[in-house]
Amino acid sequence: MTESIKHFQKVIWDYYKKYGRHDLPWRTTKDPYKILVSEYMLQQTQVARVIPKYEAFLKAFPTFQSLAKASVPDVLQLWQGLGYNRRALYLKKTAELVCEKYKGVLPKNPNILVEFPGIGPNTAAAICAYSFNMPVVFIETNIRRIFIHFFFQKSRKKISDADILKLVAETVDEIYPREWYWALMDYGTYLKTQVENPNRKSKHYTKQSKFKGSDREIRGKILRILLKNNSISKKKIVVELEEEKGRVERVLATLIKDSFIKEKKDIVTFLK
Repeated sequence: MTESIKHFQKVIWDYYKKYGRHDLPWRTTKDPYKILVSEYMLQQTQVARVIPKYEAFLKAFPTFQSLAKASVPDVLQLWQGLGYNRRALYLKKTAELVCEKYKGVLPKNPNILVEFPGIGPNTAAAICAYSFNMPVVFIETNIRRIFIHFFFQKSRKKISDADILKLVAETVDEIYPREWYWALMDYGTYLKTQVENPNRKSKHYTKQSKFKGSDREIRGKILRILLKNNSISKKKIVVELEEEKGRVERVLATLIKDSFIKEKKDIVTFLK
């Protein structure tokens, strides 16, 4: 192990021991279901927004079985405020699959987890690290930020995740991987406030599109309208949103494709 690696590990561990967010609710449990819920919620969403939603969601749906049996409107109602509503649908579908195929027990295998909706290779590995303390290797925004900052400051070329993953594998703590990745998350969050975004050097960096005025905002508004009504006509949705009919129909088509809603004779309702 090189001196630079040892120094890096010491910096991360020292920060975590002193400033780590040890009391985050998904860090006080080893229940794979609760950790899975947190991973879905934390995708592209800040911790402060997630905490109250996470606690309310688990109170309503404490197990895979209870979530699998829940209605789509009930799940979406509790998801309101987190955005990216597709994640709620993916989470419910995952609960259904875990109950149907794995007897209500989350598989301890990233190669299986990646087959569930909304779970890519990195999220699958993260779930295994946090749920089962497996020394897997993965990358996400905070990890990418840290490794570029520490190991690629002088690089003039765009950094690939493949180059970063080699260092992640070299530095991961084989005995305490769960805590190691928590430490990386916390240091990455801290680093975000200290330096200009190192992720801009990444080959995979993309600036998040604006939410205001986007189709994603319209999707959210339509779902909120439907949560207040058992069924509603497309015409009424257009009037309430004060949007062009063509745009509303286009967004409705995506919600039908994503299995949120169904339409019959111009009447829109949730899929149950």
